[in-house]
Amino acid sequence: MPAPLIEIRDLRKVYALDGVEIHALRGIDLTVDEGELLAIMGPSGSGKSTLMNILGCLDVADSGSYRLRGEDVTRMTPNQLARLRNREIGFVFQSFNLLPRTSALENVETPLIYAGVGKHERRERARAALERLGLAERLAHLPNQLSGGQQQRVAIARALVTRPALLLADEPTGNVDTTTSGEILAVLENLNREEGLTVVLITHEPDVAQRARRVLTVRDGLLEARP
Repeated sequence: MPAPLIEIRDLRKVYALDGVEIHALRGIDLTVDEGELLAIMGPSGSGKSTLMNILGCLDVADSGSYRLRGEDVTRMTPNQLARLRNREIGFVFQSFNLLPRTSALENVETPLIYAGVGKHERRERARAALERLGLAERLAHLPNQLSGGQQQRVAIARALVTRPALLLADEPTGNVDTTTSGEILAVLENLNREEGLTVVLITHEPDVAQRARRVLTVRDGLLEARP
């Protein structure tokens, strides 16, 4: 059998706040196979954001192990983590995080600049990603000229342009209306189903989580399957 995309064992993270230790993660075990559509739920303060930051190589654990595509993430330097993020992980955030004075096409190109991709290739890849998400007529538009749903599609295109193994979507429907929320989730489902992209949804909304094939809950720094 192929190795899991994500393999985490006994992951722990402690923060100090005003001299008090906060145990954000208390021994997380998690395996995610290639091609999964997984939702991770949890209330504010449960540890789900800490877990997402570690999954996305934005933070590191204090102890335990994390392997991404067989690579031992816990032993990497900050520069190695940055390269791994750019190569293997795409991010979609609630607030879109688009550059405000930059066109949709240029926003999507940005990760490829950091990856050292030449101008012609990155322009073509960004254009193809936007066209795939139905934004062929919006390439030159600035974020403030786009609807919330269109901005999130640009953000998804930006996440996909590096051809990542993992897409992390942190409350991806938090800033759009119900109809647009369904459209964004349908895009993520289609990417998972048609292209085999591994998608991890971080959400506190049950109706978003139920679109996933597997749902886990973080509670008090521990991970549990939803009953």
